[in-house]
Amino acid sequence: MSSNPNPLDEKYLELSDGRTLAYVDIGDPSSSRLVIFFHGVFGVGTAPTLQPFLQEKNVHYVAPTLPGWGSSSPRNKDVPYHVNLASDVTQLINHLHPHDLNLKIYLAGGSYGTVPAQMLYGAPFDIFPYGRDVVACLLLAPFSPFRLHKDYAKTMDTPSYISVGPPSQSIPFKIIPRMTSAFMKTKISSVEKCEVFIRQTLFDNMGPEEKEKFKKYREENNKQEGEVERSFAENVYRSVHETWDGFFEVSDVIHSDWGFAPDALDEEHNRRPILIVGSVEDTMAPDAMAKWLAANYKNAHLRSINGGHLAALFHLNDLWKQLFELL
Repeated sequence: MSSNPNPLDEKYLELSDGRTLAYVDIGDPSSSRLVIFFHGVFGVGTAPTLQPFLQEKNVHYVAPTLPGWGSSSPRNKDVPYHVNLASDVTQLINHLHPHDLNLKIYLAGGSYGTVPAQMLYGAPFDIFPYGRDVVACLLLAPFSPFRLHKDYAKTMDTPSYISVGPPSQSIPFKIIPRMTSAFMKTKISSVEKCEVFIRQTLFDNMGPEEKEKFKKYREENNKQEGEVERSFAENVYRSVHETWDGFFEVSDVIHSDWGFAPDALDEEHNRRPILIVGSVEDTMAPDAMAKWLAANYKNAHLRSINGGHLAALFHLNDLWKQLFELL
């Protein structure tokens, strides 16, 4: 792969075990309203703009890069993913907001990023002490915990079924992710190739209504035509530029023990609203998963949007407003 310098806004935190956590942030770093957003597969932490509603609320928006993606070190495999995640994010919050007694944390994620968001939402407070400061959670195109959602694979498309469904767990030695990575390396070996791949996978498949929503989104956010696709492509390229470790464990993480069961959380966890946003035409994270989550979280609020996997992106400002109104 050709060289790809890190963006000027990416920052790095040295963790207690010697690993590095990459992150970006935007907004007011002194604000007690802290938004933590987790990226999806072939993504990195990014914060190019802040939605107008979040600007009005004067939030501090932080987007960490998950372990084994981008410039974040792979995790210690001897530690369960949800425990490692809680430790990393605790250290990040300690670094950014030490001694803030008024902290209000809003967890959020898109696609695969909804897995770590849920892990922290449901984490026992002895594992994630800052869980007591979490006030709400936003899940966009979410995944359900596969070990608990027995029918999770019924509505998946074929690529997703193979890559993270039953075959990914039944075939040993990580053969499927290794074969997939070998194929993907030919598709995303440069930013230009990444852009072609992104357009074919996500943008070219939009229906007329979703394309109109996308156009409106670009206009409202002062994005030139092609700018969003290029940004996505750059993130895809950066996500595996240094290591594929994060990619190799995606299926294992979704299938793993998340540390809790959504329908068994205690009252202190359940007091915090969780807004679940599914898209009726999404074949990567099917709407059925969003509905399962809504049926199992006690304080869940389900919203269904027309469109595919990216549909929620074009409604983000309104979704943040809806989440805050639930409080």
